[in-house]
Amino acid sequence: MYPGHWATVKANTTAITNTVTGDTLSWAELNDQSNQVAQLLSHRGLGQGDHVGLVMDNQLAFFVIAWGVLRSGMYLTCINRYLTADEAGYIVNDSGSMALFASDTLEVTAQLLEHVPDCAHRFCTGTAPAGYQSFSDELAHMSVTPILDERMGDSMLYSSGTTGRPKGIKRPLTGQPISDGIPGVNRANAYGIDENTRYLSPAPLYHAAPFGYCMRTLSLGGSVYMMERFDEVQSLANIEKYHITHSQWVPTMFVRMLKLPVSDRTRFDLSSHKVAVHAAAPCPVVVKHQMMDWWGPILWEYYAGTERNGTTIINPQQWLSHPGSVGQAVSNPIHICDDQGSELPTGEAGTIFFEQTEKSFEYHNAPDKTSSATHPTKPNWTTLGDVGYLDREGYLYLTDRKAFMIISGGVNIYPQEIEDVLILHPDVRDVAVFGIPNADFGEEVKAVIEPAASSADTILLADTLDEYARAHLASYKIPRSFDFIDEIPRLPTGKLYKRLLKDKYW
Repeated sequence: MYPGHWATVKANTTAITNTVTGDTLSWAELNDQSNQVAQLLSHRGLGQGDHVGLVMDNQLAFFVIAWGVLRSGMYLTCINRYLTADEAGYIVNDSGSMALFASDTLEVTAQLLEHVPDCAHRFCTGTAPAGYQSFSDELAHMSVTPILDERMGDSMLYSSGTTGRPKGIKRPLTGQPISDGIPGVNRANAYGIDENTRYLSPAPLYHAAPFGYCMRTLSLGGSVYMMERFDEVQSLANIEKYHITHSQWVPTMFVRMLKLPVSDRTRFDLSSHKVAVHAAAPCPVVVKHQMMDWWGPILWEYYAGTERNGTTIINPQQWLSHPGSVGQAVSNPIHICDDQGSELPTGEAGTIFFEQTEKSFEYHNAPDKTSSATHPTKPNWTTLGDVGYLDREGYLYLTDRKAFMIISGGVNIYPQEIEDVLILHPDVRDVAVFGIPNADFGEEVKAVIEPAASSADTILLADTLDEYARAHLASYKIPRSFDFIDEIPRLPTGKLYKRLLKDKYW
């Protein structure tokens, strides 16, 4: 299904609500305005298979643009709104985006222009800065009639790798008509999402999971209640105010809510809340038990990636019998393999591979990365790079996450990208970046530095490197602390022996 269908079924009912401003979009408005976006792109010469970038905070226009791109048979790349202009510009250019939609509320919008000279069509919500055209003005001239050949597009989101720059995760377009809906979405979903669902989204829409689940909910006729940003008390208030039935979270949000005063935790009526989905980072068993004690047995967990190569799901009752598990495979069998690709016995940890009928994704402009995610002898077995094991009943347990990837508050941070920035500073001889424990976020970024001069004033150097990092990296990637050692440990091959450094902090 898609907005055009629901606009014929319940045109004047609410599809999306901004819980901060109270602004809403009806199904008819979502359908008409997304048709206008499709017409705008068509008038600018874009067609099926082309790429469109979107860098925006959480606002109603996000959904209008997303549906407009998808119903045009194009690829949509949602870009992290906290990236620097250089980082965001790389994604626009690497994706080959011919059009860019941005928001006037973001500083990066104006700064981005000098980094995307080949992106000819640039639109901005609100007051458009020089170099952009007004989104609302351009839309006003467009017809609400659907374009002639509506084919379903797809997202091409970027997920960083341990080799530095992020890579786009690209899947072949199905060529199916828009009326068939988003690939993989159907009424027989595990969470019971349907046209009566009232779904709360407290997370940034550029992230794969919030974006995907909001779009799935809309596909199935449910209503989305969008928060502009996460707030512990307001989240609970929204569940009561909007009679929320479904929601999605990351474990950091659970921790924040559990730390609220008892008076705040108990003053809201949460009885409408039937399904709370969580993923993106491991949830401590104790935290999940505490949430179950508070909200009841409504927590569902899944393990999957933007690659969509496989999924596990575990419902509340299964988890209580298998605490710590992320569930059984619901799409594509799981194989646990050693470094040579041989399958390991039950209970032994190794790389997690999903077996697909045929490999369904590639990393855009990165054949080496695509190859590294593929089993050495079975081309239809692919991995997200995570390590885990299966028990005798086929329940999956994660033991590590993409080698040294840092997961802070549910956000993936890749050390190599930070190391590549810091090593360029003249006072740095060598550097290692990794995650260390953080009570609120799960992990935080730590940088260990080998100074270029043995007599360096490390207190001054730490301040200098912090300022340097802030000029070159998004805020969430900046190391929370710097330590200094005489020599960074490396193997004779030059490979960084990071585990030796990381273990003492854990």
